[in-house]
Amino acid sequence: MTKILPTAKPFLARMNDTLAQSKVDEDRQFVTALGRGLTLLAGFEHHEQLSHQQLCQLTLLPKATVTRLIYTLTTLGFLRTTVEGQYRLGSSAVRLSAQAWSRHDVVAFAEPLLRQFASQNEVSVNLATEIEGEMRYLACCRSPARLSVNLQVGSAVPVARTAIGRAFYAISTPTRQAVITANLQTHLSKDEFEQAQTTLADASTYYDTHGYTLSDGEFSTDILAVAVGVFDVATGHYAYSLNASVPRANWQAEDYAAMIVPKLQALAERIGHGA
Repeated sequence: MTKILPTAKPFLARMNDTLAQSKVDEDRQFVTALGRGLTLLAGFEHHEQLSHQQLCQLTLLPKATVTRLIYTLTTLGFLRTTVEGQYRLGSSAVRLSAQAWSRHDVVAFAEPLLRQFASQNEVSVNLATEIEGEMRYLACCRSPARLSVNLQVGSAVPVARTAIGRAFYAISTPTRQAVITANLQTHLSKDEFEQAQTTLADASTYYDTHGYTLSDGEFSTDILAVAVGVFDVATGHYAYSLNASVPRANWQAEDYAAMIVPKLQALAERIGHGA
């Protein structure tokens, strides 16, 4: 059972105060039902998943109201039900958050650096983070060389089959790795999940030894990619991963890694330090 943390209350309290004040002011322009729905979504600010009872406690809304809101938000894809019968943010919320992340300070700072890196090294370079068992792209700069996969901000790729996903898993804390594993188990078949577990365990060992991860034609048969983690000094943890990819026909994997990895690591450090 998820513990309700006091850090979630101030934000929700402000929203509840606004709801209450609109009622006092008899504000006809204020849509109360919408305000309640957004208040319920705000309950997930500090929680991976919540039960019906916990949502009632957090939002101070009646049980029947919470039931209707959950049904509506689930139907629209803003919430989804877990195997434990609790609730998590759904794909619609994830898509909106990806757009917000694309305007995040770190991402905004990284974008010109990525463009410069892509141009100078003739590679495609991308910044991403894990959301619901997928790597969500936050910034993308394409190489002049044509690649078979055209990814944009908001695009999602598999965690286990990509260098950028493997790097993110490798640098994550055990707690975050457990969350990623749970997300994968929810979204993959049994065979796919077992393969993903093996792949990510091997990738973590490889990263510990070499300082990067590699995908040699596994996500797309003609793409060679390496990736590293990005440590965000503002938050004090690894929040992103960064990849650089080229057409496989142009490089041997070891030669490419030897050339690009030190540069990519330097780029990751610069992005993480915001300087």
